[in-house]
Amino acid sequence: MIWDVALRKLLRHRGTSFELDVRFASDAPRLVLFGPSGAGKTLALKTIAGIVRPDAARVCVAGRVLHDTGRGVRLSPQQRRLGYLFQDYALFPHLTVRQNIAFGRRTGWLNPGRTRADEAVERWLAAFRLEAVGDHHPHQLSGGQRQRTALARALVNEPSALLLDEPFAALDMGLRERLRCELVELQRELELPLLLITHDLGDVRALDADVIHLQRGRVVEDAAAPQACHA
Repeated sequence: MIWDVALRKLLRHRGTSFELDVRFASDAPRLVLFGPSGAGKTLALKTIAGIVRPDAARVCVAGRVLHDTGRGVRLSPQQRRLGYLFQDYALFPHLTVRQNIAFGRRTGWLNPGRTRADEAVERWLAAFRLEAVGDHHPHQLSGGQRQRTALARALVNEPSALLLDEPFAALDMGLRERLRCELVELQRELELPLLLITHDLGDVRALDADVIHLQRGRVVEDAAAPQACHA
């Protein structure tokens, strides 16, 4: 089983509360958590990644137990070896493209040097056609180049799976369609399990993925809900 996830997390804020209580399992190499804003998608993704600590959880990805409250297992985000793509890409504005990618290779807080050669970094610069902008800063990049830089940073350490938070939300329609296709091709080439969250039906149709529907922090069965299109 590639994805075997059970999460529970109660959030309280100023007299209101939200409870995430989800369970799902799938052998799909590409899996989509689909639902409206406020459904708990990002909270679930960050909990799987180890960024948010749940009240209780069992998270197994690609056969590895990453978190099991009952057994006292809780790997750190670094130990989980999951590539994570934030919705806003979270690129460091003061670092170049090459330095942003190289940052994923560091364990300390020092910024990567501008000229230090790293074979893995150069590989992903080439793979995402970023060599020409390797010394540029994020504000000098197009939306597609920023996304590719963030993807390269997520992949540079050879993660065991890739988690993506609304990766196409900030892109115009034409670029969005092209990058959806590129993402599917990349996943197939790398054979890397991919979990993506979205509220956009177009993403669901393009990615040819299994779909888990979330509403108000729960997995829902909805026979009328759209399914991924199969090529």
